[in-house]
Amino acid sequence: MPDTAPSSEGTPPPAPASEAPAASSARDALGRLRTEVGKAVVGQDPIVTGLVIALLCRGHVLLEGVPGTAKTLLVRTLGASLGLDTSRVQFTPDLMPGDVTGSLVYDARTAAFSFREGPIFTNLLLADEINRTPPKTQSALLEAMEERQVTVDGEARALPAPFLVLATQNPVEYEGTYPLPEAQLDRFMLKLPVALPDRDSETDVLRRHAAGFDPRDLAAAGVTAVASAEDLEQGRRESAQVEISDDVLRYIVDICRATREAPSVALGVSPRGATALMATSRAWAWMRGRTYVAPDDVKALAAWTLAHRIQVRAEAELEGVTATSVLTSVLATVPVPR
Repeated sequence: MPDTAPSSEGTPPPAPASEAPAASSARDALGRLRTEVGKAVVGQDPIVTGLVIALLCRGHVLLEGVPGTAKTLLVRTLGASLGLDTSRVQFTPDLMPGDVTGSLVYDARTAAFSFREGPIFTNLLLADEINRTPPKTQSALLEAMEERQVTVDGEARALPAPFLVLATQNPVEYEGTYPLPEAQLDRFMLKLPVALPDRDSETDVLRRHAAGFDPRDLAAAGVTAVASAEDLEQGRRESAQVEISDDVLRYIVDICRATREAPSVALGVSPRGATALMATSRAWAWMRGRTYVAPDDVKALAAWTLAHRIQVRAEAELEGVTATSVLTSVLATVPVPR
């Protein structure tokens, strides 16, 4: 798995030839996820790597791609491969906040109100097409994403651990979509672009369906749990011990500050984004078997971690400037520590 995360140029950063991965049962277990997910999803190895990084960092993920690129199937297969509870909510224009969080229901037998949990009480919440619901319902996720709890009728109710929102969205220019508020975008640790498959991968998809593959029946495809919540917790503890020098910390800060100072940017990366980049760089270094974070790790995760936190000025957008191009320029100009 560790050879599939993109660098700022879209290719994996090279590993030093002398680097020998440290032994870890959790890393071995999580490394088997790519093969297991591949039984149902073709050609999305980098996205699987990104999802594992988010799980290690307890961060939420936004999957963006055109309809029909297996975003929903990918999340369902990941949950099955980890043996975690997964709930799916189809976000629609008429969805209400209580449909996600749960609500108080009157019980005529007891003449009292009781709380009925919503689908958010799970380990992996698949928020399907999240940008097709109005901002009022989108905002219902904010407390859950940040505090890992929901408050109904003044009472806070804790969510299970681990808890992650894995949201899918169509590109914002598609009809019937609502842009996600900046505050909610900032709570997604990673935004992973799900690309269309290449010719060989798409041929393989058709070959599997011709042979009888049913995306609604993962068990028939042979998908089983090859890792667990305990493996994730062990991996989280081990990755938190990965050393990160002051020079690399300052490098992360300089990248984030440069996005705020770019003339074409209306809103740059927040301190939360800097913290997220530190965490994802650590997780990526751990997945590669190292005990320290290198500048290449920061570059490798910068696009996934920071691009969705950058808001480009309207006049710059008309000139073709994008958040990705801003970030590419920043990475090319900020001095790299030796």
